[in-house]
Amino acid sequence: MKRTIHTANAPAAIGAYSQAVQAGDFLYISGQLGLDPATMALEEGFEAQCHRMFQNLKAIAEAAGAGLDRAVKLTIYLTDLADFAQLNTIMAHYVPEPFPARAAVQVAALPKGGLVEADAILYLGQ
Repeated sequence: MKRTIHTANAPAAIGAYSQAVQAGDFLYISGQLGLDPATMALEEGFEAQCHRMFQNLKAIAEAAGAGLDRAVKLTIYLTDLADFAQLNTIMAHYVPEPFPARAAVQVAALPKGGLVEADAILYLGQ
């Protein structure tokens, strides 16, 4: 059994996908860019996009009744690995220790010209 999660506090899907899907005790959050949910415009620069990306992940987690403290896996896509250290600093503001497992990879491009994107898996069980 699965259910989809949607919130107006995160950007609407820009393709054929749901913001998140809960399956059993797990929540799978689709990739989130640094898009402002009200305007669907990208924030300016890496730092602003990264903060917005984590805010969007947080909003979707909250719509499912959880927080990013329940994250067990994050995958982060960067268009420039030179932003890796700044990503780590920003992530620590949104995701508490113990940190989830994570991959951070450089990609050639992201949708809408984004600089950073992340998807997440949260454990909602006991």
